[in-house]
Amino acid sequence: MQSTPFKNISILGCGWFGFAFAKKLVELGFAVKGSTTTKEKLELLSAEKIKPYLVNFTAEHIEAAEDFFEADALFICIPPKRNSLELNDYPNKIKLILESAKHKVKNVILVSSTSVYGDENKTLNEYDDTHPDTDSGKVVLQGEQIIRHVYPSNFTIIRFAGLFGPERNPGRFFAGKTAVPNGLAPVNLIHQDDAVGIALAIIQKQAFGRIYNACAPQHPSRKTFYTKAATDTGLQIPGFLEEKTDWKIIESVNVPRFLKYDFKVGI
Repeated sequence: MQSTPFKNISILGCGWFGFAFAKKLVELGFAVKGSTTTKEKLELLSAEKIKPYLVNFTAEHIEAAEDFFEADALFICIPPKRNSLELNDYPNKIKLILESAKHKVKNVILVSSTSVYGDENKTLNEYDDTHPDTDSGKVVLQGEQIIRHVYPSNFTIIRFAGLFGPERNPGRFFAGKTAVPNGLAPVNLIHQDDAVGIALAIIQKQAFGRIYNACAPQHPSRKTFYTKAATDTGLQIPGFLEEKTDWKIIESVNVPRFLKYDFKVGI
C-alpha cells in the first residue's frame, strides 16, 4: 500500500506509458482516474481497477467530466502527434488542460521529452539551456514553458528519453537495415519499468517542483545497443556507419539528488 498522504491520482492519457503507470499505482493502493479518447478502452481501464474517463480535446475545447481533474496529482501524458497537422496544436492543448485543472488539483506533472535538447555534441542536464532541433521538440518545449508560467514555483516536468519495453522492442527499430548513419553516437533511452519507477518516486517522495531528466545512465553507441537488441530477439542485425556526427548525452542531476532512484534496467 502507498504510504504518502496522496490518495487520488489522475492520469490524462493512458497510452503505453500512462496505462503501465496507472496499473502500478493501483497495485500500490492509490485511487486512479485514467483517461482515454476511445470508448473501446474504457472497459480495459475498468478491468484494471482504473476509474475510466472519456476525455477528448482539440486546441479549442476539452470534453471531460469535471471531477476527472479533482485529484492530489494530475499527470499529463499526451505527447504531440508527430508528422500530422495537429502537431502545432499541442501547446494550446496544454493551456486548456491547465485551465480545466485550475483550483482542482494540487500538483500537475507534465510528461515531456528529452527532444527539448538539440544535438549539441555534449552532455546536457536539467540545468542546461534547451535548443530543440526538431518540430516535435519545439512544441514540447512550448508546452513546458506554459506549465512553468502557470505554476512558476511548483511546476514538475519529467523529460523521458527514448522509451522501450513491452511491445516496444528496440531490436525492430533498425533490423535488417544497412548503412544506418551515426553508428558511434551514444543512445539516450529508458525502459518502461524505470519510467514508471521515476514517476512513482516523485509521488512517494513528494518531490514536486522541478525538472527531471529520466534517462538511463548508460550510453552505449547506437551500433552496440541496436545490434545487441536485434541479436537478442533473433532479428536481422543492422549495419551501421562507423561515424559519430550529431549527438548528445542526456544526464540527470535531479533524479539521483532528489529521488535517490536506482535504475532497474541497464542499457
